[in-house]
Amino acid sequence: MAKAITNINRIQMTEEQKRKSDLEEIENALLDNKDAILQSMDILKHMNQRGVLTLLDGLFSEGDKVLNVLVKAADKPEATNTIKNLLLMVGVLGTINVQQLEPLLLKLNSGIARVAEYTDSEDEDKLGYFDIVRSLKDPEINRALSLLFEFLKGMGEDTEGLERTTQLPENQDIHQSQGGTLEKK
Repeated sequence: MAKAITNINRIQMTEEQKRKSDLEEIENALLDNKDAILQSMDILKHMNQRGVLTLLDGLFSEGDKVLNVLVKAADKPEATNTIKNLLLMVGVLGTINVQQLEPLLLKLNSGIARVAEYTDSEDEDKLGYFDIVRSLKDPEINRALSLLFEFLKGMGEDTEGLERTTQLPENQDIHQSQGGTLEKK
């Protein structure tokens, strides 16, 4: 029969073997993450060239003084109002339906491009009343005016039920296109 094992001898690694094993582990991690490390080094190089690292070094070395200045600046009423306004604007931006806004922005960009191309020459005839009335027959101008009037109708709607809320427009009161009044969902 076999004898029972009563004594277990653990293999002891010397300091040199432990160091060699740790270096191999670090080397493998460096090789596995080569692209990320090279990109990080590139970012650090650009930050150093722009003086960001020097700024951060000074910020951390004088951390208490910098924090004191920031607290004093934030304690002013103007800073408090700025922070409140910023939070309000971020809340409002969260309620904007970007899908509905996109076509309007595309049309706005088109209008801006036309204005950029427009040259104001002295020798051209000035726009008169009859020219304005005649331009109403132009389909593009007619569409733009219709869009403007719809926008103005929307601006004039009673929005009391929509204000001061963080709900998305789809979850709030919806305006009726017939009467321009708000109706609860």
